Amino acid sequence: MAAEQPARRPGGRSARVRAAVHQAVIDLLGEEEWDGLSIALVAGRSGVHETTIYRRWGTLAALIGDVVTERLTRSSPVPDTGTLRGDLESYALQVAEDMAGPLGPVFIRAAMVGTRGQGEQESPRQFYLMERAVQLQAMLDRAGDRGENPPTLLELLEVVLAPLYFHVIFFDAPVGADHARGLVDRLLTLTGRT
Repeated sequence: MAAEQPARRPGGRSARVRAAVHQAVIDLLGEEEWDGLSIALVAGRSGVHETTIYRRWGTLAALIGDVVTERLTRSSPVPDTGTLRGDLESYALQVAEDMAGPLGPVFIRAAMVGTRGQGEQESPRQFYLMERAVQLQAMLDRAGDRGENPPTLLELLEVVLAPLYFHVIFFDAPVGADHARGLVDRLLTLTGRT
C-alpha cells in the first residue's frame, strides 16, 4: 500500500510566499526600470529568500510571467456570458479597463518584452501569451459548442486585442468602451459572423 501524501492546505505558507513575491514584483516594476529588476531585488523587497524564489519559479522571466498571468486571471477572467458577442464584448471591455488601470503598463511590457541577455530562457511574453491564448481558445470553443461560429484565435488577437494594446503603446491612451465594442463589431463583420 502506498504511503498517504500529507494533505495540502489551501493558502498557508506557499500562498503567503507567492503573494509576497508577486506584490514585490508589482511594486518594483513601478519603481525600477524593467531591465533593472532582479531576483535579488524581489527577494529583498518580499522578504522571501532568493533560493526559495529560484526553486519555485526558476527564472525572473517565469516569475514575471506568473505575476502577469495571475493578475490578469484574477482581475480579468475570460468571460462566459452565454453568447459569442457577449463574451467578446465583455473581454474587450475588460482589456480596455485593465490597460487604463495602474497595472496596464506592466501588462503591456510583459506582452512586449523579449529575453535580452537571458540566453535560451523563455520570456515573460511567452508565459503570458500562452496562458491567455489557452483561456481565449476555451472561450471560442465554448461558442462553437453552443452552435455559434466563432472567429479564430488569430482573428481575435489581430482585430480586437492588438488595437487595444496599440492605443496604449502609441497614443498613450486606452480606448473607451464604445471603441472596444466597435472592435468586436469589426471582428464579427470582417469574419462574416454578425
